Amino acid sequence: MRQGAHVIVVGNEKGGSGKSTTAFHLAIYLLYQGHKVASIDVDSRQQTLTHYVRNRRDWARSKGLSLPHTTHYHLPLARGDSMRENHRIEFDLFRQAISEVEGRSDFIIIDTPGFDTNLARLAHSLADTLVTPVNDSLIDLSVMAQIDPVTGEPRELSHYARLVQRARSERLSIDGKNIDWVLVRNRISMLSSRNMRQVQTMLERIAMRLGCRVADGIAERVIFRSLFATGMTVFDPLDDELLGGVPSMSHMSARQEYRALVNALNLPSSQRTEARAAVLATPPRDVNRFAHMAHNDS
Repeated sequence: MRQGAHVIVVGNEKGGSGKSTTAFHLAIYLLYQGHKVASIDVDSRQQTLTHYVRNRRDWARSKGLSLPHTTHYHLPLARGDSMRENHRIEFDLFRQAISEVEGRSDFIIIDTPGFDTNLARLAHSLADTLVTPVNDSLIDLSVMAQIDPVTGEPRELSHYARLVQRARSERLSIDGKNIDWVLVRNRISMLSSRNMRQVQTMLERIAMRLGCRVADGIAERVIFRSLFATGMTVFDPLDDELLGGVPSMSHMSARQEYRALVNALNLPSSQRTEARAAVLATPPRDVNRFAHMAHNDS
């Protein structure tokens, strides 16, 4: 019996790490598995996940296709003069979105921006599973920690890593359980190289320092960029008309990689509704109800 939605947050304070592509593919995969899925986009600047959802709906409508869709919300940033009041409004928007889908979704997938915002912090505090895509580059590892150039050991945690650690600590104090944090290598080169081996080694060291896991990631493939325009994914049927082109071996390989990623996440069947309610139960004082929310319901 379902007790509540499992929240998957896809986060990384670096743009271009593949957060939205990962979030959308996870959502569509879970839909095809028969789950009820809600998606929330708290990236008010790029809105990439929201564009994915709209492209998919438009493509399905124009082609007369029957495709699974998420119940989708886009939460804009409040832009008043008072930061305190903005945070109160955003908290209320976020709580309202969660309350609307909590009881009728198996999974809630939240895509976050590549920069620190109040909404991003709220999302991380609610995560059951946190997925952090990291581009397969020594440069991009700095989003997790500063690496000692001599020893190769992480010596100073990044702002994002400290943010996640605080969110995990808060969840631990609420229900005695930890956020399952999974680092995912993304845009992996097809050819093995010294750089790839260094990235893998350093990422494993960072994961040990942070108390999280590393999952095999997704290779660099043109297929993801070509699918975005139609809102399709590698999990959709291999049909020429449906995909807008002839499926390729790259398509099949990408599907296998994402399936492996889902398996690595070890998504549980039991949920944590009580802990989530506790996180959202006590907003700042004098929170004003702000009922206007941009969303598309399936």
